[in-house]
Amino acid sequence: MIDSEAAIEVRGLRKSYGEFEALRGIDISVRRGEVLGLLGPNGAGKTTTVEILEGYRTRSAGEVWVLGYDPGSRSRALRERIGIVLQSGAIYGHVSPREALEHWASLYPRPRSVEEVLALAGLQDCADVRVRKLSGGQLRRLDFALALVGDPELIFLDEPTTGFDPEARRGAWQTVRNLRALGKTILLTTHYLDEAQELADRVAIIKNGSILAIGPPRDLGAGASNYRVAYRDRSGKMVEHRTEEPTTLLHELTGEALARGESLRELHVARPSLEDVYLELTADAGEPPPAEGRER
Repeated sequence: MIDSEAAIEVRGLRKSYGEFEALRGIDISVRRGEVLGLLGPNGAGKTTTVEILEGYRTRSAGEVWVLGYDPGSRSRALRERIGIVLQSGAIYGHVSPREALEHWASLYPRPRSVEEVLALAGLQDCADVRVRKLSGGQLRRLDFALALVGDPELIFLDEPTTGFDPEARRGAWQTVRNLRALGKTILLTTHYLDEAQELADRVAIIKNGSILAIGPPRDLGAGASNYRVAYRDRSGKMVEHRTEEPTTLLHELTGEALARGESLRELHVARPSLEDVYLELTADAGEPPPAEGRER
């Protein structure tokens, strides 16, 4: 039975190319109004998953529902309700953002106001500038705007800030926050863990066509195996330990330091970050774990 509260419902999704299995039974549910970050190394299956959800690629097995529709049917009713921001796009260089948006808006039954979309994407100052004269960041904001002008319920963002400078990334992040505030559902694929940490309500980590973990970024960090305990020793070197039992380790370290009449300067305990979890889960088999007591 389909969850009526889910914008995306995926059960047992598989995709094979001959004997190669690109997806191996993926289960994902994305709530309406949620931002889900899809993370994974190159070749993990992110693009294949998203293209199936968008209706651009057929699946080999499993059930997939997007806003209550099977995307494999490529129905117009579904396409009117989704927006897609690809990794890169192109548009005629002699038109302006306003002209492009007015044309795109004419293709949808209930588009958003062009002026509202220009403001939402941060394009007011260059609305009438020819596309060929726009900066890279402005062109990317135009990609966002074109995906938004149809007033979609669900938006796919595929590596939206790849190649951005820090200022452009901040602008793109604010656009995503604006969309979340409007109640839009967003599926975000990214290689930037800080981006997922900042924007996603939940993240799904995928490798070799399988979901390894899914949940809020903060909760995933709490579930990782190793905490980091660091301090500066008497010689001034920073010493870092990895442990599953930070309380026990702290008791031992502080007890030994007190016995020597020393203090552990700059002592701190860090719960595993999303980056720690990601690296731990996606590490190749046989790769040695981080060494305890490593000095740096």
